[in-house]
Amino acid sequence: MDIYPLVRPLLFGLDAETAHNITLKALKAAQAAGLLGLMAETVVASPRTVMGLNFPNPVGLAAGLDKNGECIDAWATLGFGFIEIGTVTPRPQPGNAKPRMFRLPEAQAIINRMGFNNQGIDVLLENVTRARYRGILGINIGKNFDTPIERAVDDYLIGLRKAYAPASYVTVNISSPNTKNLRDLQQGEELNRLLGALKEEQARLADRHGKYAPIAVKIAPDLEADQIGEMAALFRRHRIDGIIATNTTLSRQDVEGLPHGNEAGGLSGAPVREKSTAVLAALHRELAGEIPLIGVGGILKGEDAKEKLAVGASLVQIYSGLIYRGPALIAECATALQN
Repeated sequence: MDIYPLVRPLLFGLDAETAHNITLKALKAAQAAGLLGLMAETVVASPRTVMGLNFPNPVGLAAGLDKNGECIDAWATLGFGFIEIGTVTPRPQPGNAKPRMFRLPEAQAIINRMGFNNQGIDVLLENVTRARYRGILGINIGKNFDTPIERAVDDYLIGLRKAYAPASYVTVNISSPNTKNLRDLQQGEELNRLLGALKEEQARLADRHGKYAPIAVKIAPDLEADQIGEMAALFRRHRIDGIIATNTTLSRQDVEGLPHGNEAGGLSGAPVREKSTAVLAALHRELAGEIPLIGVGGILKGEDAKEKLAVGASLVQIYSGLIYRGPALIAECATALQN
């Protein structure tokens, strides 16, 4: 039973971040009371193997919605084929000053400049331990805002070491526009050094834990063709296990003149769909299918999810679409992507 159309006006009457926090608390409460399953739609099985992992369906929760892993069991009850939590940093941090999240309903979009606000990886791991979920869990890691960019590798190695055992896969977020200089890690020697260090540590951790947890890298939509080519070559050289395309955009095309349209931060939702899909398609051409791709950005209906797979994605993730459409979007996308 889809009650979200009834609830949405109440949530949209609140500040976006307040509504976000209330929603997480409500999800936890409904899950604990055993009520969430009564409201969730049936999601069709559409299994596939990607990055060596077996996904019950190809529709995942994108990172950012549940930064601390507070609602893992609730997301599973709603029918996601995989769940990605974070972005989490080695140490807790408050993020940027509020207000820092804005809805643009006319464009079915969101602008955020959260700044990796989270309680730190140790709290996230406690939440993972408490969860009953045993499906595919991605943990998305980033660097603390006050870690100098030249020492960013240290933070990512801390995150990888701590997340490795409980994670099905680990995502390396080098594409948020809301942490100063973070996107510099997508370039040339910085990217080469980061990927090399992570892959070396992954090999050591695989031996220590007796399991191989894939590493995915999340990239920005604001990339030129030559940048995509250079990054693809490095992903191939270092045998990265997966690419998530894409994060939010700095572009304001399609939202200029709208209320909050010029707020600083990353733009997500419908306006990023074309940019995200174009980067996804370009990566697929560059990599010739050698590395699996996960498509995210602007998925607000089943057809949008199909478009991502048509240009080369193996899986999709949703976030802003969930805010505008509610949990029914999960089942709709899974049905659209049925084998």
